[in-house]
Amino acid sequence: MPVKRPQPGDLEAIETASRDEISALQLERLKWSVRHTYDNVEPYRKRCQEKGVHPDDLKQLSDLSKFPFMTKTDLRDNYPFGLFAVPRSKVARLHASSGTTGKSVVVGYTKNDLDNWANLVARSIRAAGGRAGDMVHVAYGYGMFTGGLGAHGGAERLGCTVVPMSGGQTEKQVQQIMDFKPEIIMVTPSYSLVIAEEFERLGIKPDEISLKVGIFGAEPWGEGMRGEIERKLGIDAIDIYGLTEVMGPGVACECIESKDGPVIWEDHFYPEIIDPETGEVLPDGQDGELVFTSLTKEAFPVIRYRTRDLTRLLPPTSRSFRRFDKITGRSDDMLIVRGVNVFPTQIEEQIMRDPRLTGNYQIVLSRDGHLDNVEVRCEVQRELSGKLSRAALEEVSRTLQHHIKTIIGISTKIKVMDFDTIPRTQTGKARRVIDERPKQL
Repeated sequence: MPVKRPQPGDLEAIETASRDEISALQLERLKWSVRHTYDNVEPYRKRCQEKGVHPDDLKQLSDLSKFPFMTKTDLRDNYPFGLFAVPRSKVARLHASSGTTGKSVVVGYTKNDLDNWANLVARSIRAAGGRAGDMVHVAYGYGMFTGGLGAHGGAERLGCTVVPMSGGQTEKQVQQIMDFKPEIIMVTPSYSLVIAEEFERLGIKPDEISLKVGIFGAEPWGEGMRGEIERKLGIDAIDIYGLTEVMGPGVACECIESKDGPVIWEDHFYPEIIDPETGEVLPDGQDGELVFTSLTKEAFPVIRYRTRDLTRLLPPTSRSFRRFDKITGRSDDMLIVRGVNVFPTQIEEQIMRDPRLTGNYQIVLSRDGHLDNVEVRCEVQRELSGKLSRAALEEVSRTLQHHIKTIIGISTKIKVMDFDTIPRTQTGKARRVIDERPKQL
């Protein structure tokens, strides 16, 4: 018999603190973090000196805007350990990004950093509805990627039973879920749909699956994708946020009672929203680029790190901390098509409006002379594969083409394909964009 989903329990004191209490703690920790970075990270100290700013200039939270940003380029330029703030002998663990667009970004953790990370992921799982004694199936990749070990450490810290499955081996994933009966799964949203498809293939219905909560991160996903996952797996789908450079998963997480955007754990991370072009700090509620400053990290502190994620800060609801809206895209993932700025998640949103289509899709960009062409490849649901008439397929294509044109503003070619035609991810993030346009010199 499935275990009833746990209800939200007692919170840490800081999760119900007043804004004044939170701001006072942030300022105290911010002063320490900026001083720690300035004193121990030579490249950042030089940037501060060039900008004419010193840790003593930090008198109030708004003074942080005087300090220089950190970017992924800074991290790669100082590969591998040039931005560490403690001796290498004090580093208890290393993680790294995949390095698909250049050198890997290498980050380090002291023992205290790892303790804080585990505590924050535990807090995130609890916010998602998890409790001690629950079983957590971890299908994030293990290894240098922060997802697997980050989720694992937090689940253990909360007192859960951990199934360290990692990614891939989809048939075995499903078998273990059916045999072990975990209440929680932690996985990328795109791979969760692959797992859901395997359940469907085996004829296993959502109400026959033990899972009650899915905690999804590592790639942008919209409300349409949430609905698809929840329908196919019969779960609450919760958004967890993190990135390697800032910590890993657990920087922010949605609360199951509201599911209204990830709550930032502001006692450890100070958020800003900036204009991506000018770097100007924007007020809460205004769209821009998300920037984080770590408040407690020892080995690899970040000061005003530009995430490239586009969103806006929202007021508190389920906790005393601020939230942010769904990530609409990344400034470095933005596609410029015939002068129009387009994010893959915008196209995903239009695809997910049609219940006849799955959440698996690809956007293929090409160029004919000086003009960009966009082909959107999507699939029909398993039960409709091979059963729709040509007229029905053309109607699906026309409808999606119309929605993309009227909502996003670009002309596309739509290719509606049979189920399971588009390659599936087996280890993590899906490859949504294939850009075949000639590189600009």
